[in-house]
Amino acid sequence: MARVVSLLPVSEAQARLLALAQPLPVEEAPVTSCAGRWLALDIAARRDQPWADLSAMDGYAVRAAEWPGPWRVSGASTAGGAIPAPLSAGEACRIFTGAPLPTGADAVLIQENAALTDGQLSGLDKPLTPGLHVRAMASDFRSGETLLAAGAQLSAARIALAVLAGHGALPVRKRPTVAILSTGNELVPPGAPAPPGTLPSSNAPMLAALLRTVPCEIVDLGIVADDLDALIQAFARAGQADIILSTGGASVGDHDLVRPAFTGAGGSLDFWKIRMRPGKPLMAGKLGASIFLGLPGNPVSAFVTAMLFLLPLVRHMGGAASPLPLRLNARLAAPLPATGERDDFLRAYRAEEGIVSVTSQDSAATAAMALADCLIWRPASSDAARAGDAVTILPFPQ
Repeated sequence: MARVVSLLPVSEAQARLLALAQPLPVEEAPVTSCAGRWLALDIAARRDQPWADLSAMDGYAVRAAEWPGPWRVSGASTAGGAIPAPLSAGEACRIFTGAPLPTGADAVLIQENAALTDGQLSGLDKPLTPGLHVRAMASDFRSGETLLAAGAQLSAARIALAVLAGHGALPVRKRPTVAILSTGNELVPPGAPAPPGTLPSSNAPMLAALLRTVPCEIVDLGIVADDLDALIQAFARAGQADIILSTGGASVGDHDLVRPAFTGAGGSLDFWKIRMRPGKPLMAGKLGASIFLGLPGNPVSAFVTAMLFLLPLVRHMGGAASPLPLRLNARLAAPLPATGERDDFLRAYRAEEGIVSVTSQDSAATAAMALADCLIWRPASSDAARAGDAVTILPFPQ
């Protein structure tokens, strides 16, 4: 009697995969090379921002209580210029955006509301109040204040914040190295002639494009035939990578040799077969210090499992505080049938009327997948859904 292999729930498989790996070592990287990476340590401000009370407008620095004047203009303050002399009673200082206020001034009379006649300045329109058109010292952040937490991804805005806080380099995790191994006698390189019986090798370029949405280094080991010795040698060549990624050969056919080749190379399998559609034949384990992830061979299944497992693994090793895919709630534009014993991941796109499932959900339908911009996650044993019902979606990474 054949042994029944129970299918691992998606969330449990994700947790087990991440438990196999540790975040990579920390390095100090220039801010110019930190985009998209994750902080390894909390970042605190090394300076006050603004460093002084600064003008938010062009005009005149004055005492608000002396409005409407008149004032005598006694000096000028410019951004990057000398610190202006303190103001005496009845004095004003010509000031420009970003320039420091002189001691004694507490407001800026904008030039549109000022009149200068025979050297005498007076205010027009509404009375001034203390702090008007002034960016107060340390109102953005103060020296010593924690601004970014470990595990935060460094977006453009966060890099700007770190630089303004006084940092030129940041502690980040090393970029994971991912070695991609394509298997199959039928595969030919992209762009090569593909006579009947052969298939262009699309998965490696697709996975490399997906991996470019996260900070990592990619090594393409090319196409390996369905030969046990050749596959074992390929695993040995990939052993220096942080992540070994295979695509194809992960099922149970006579030519699906990835699993025996992996164990033959000294690898230890942690799990195989997931309760999901598409992507059931996913496998994961360790080969030395490398994490192995074996994806199915057809492009749709490879894409879906890469979104759910590969990208979270890269994020986790890169130091992300939240490595799993973003989940959003959305409304269906059309009904969906009940699900069976596996979680369904339906390719879909976001439209004005709601989330629209693409026409074909066949795991080989790459033309339909190319229309999608998200996955609908439908748990196993879900009831039929109606138009307008809420569903969970996973946006494709950009």
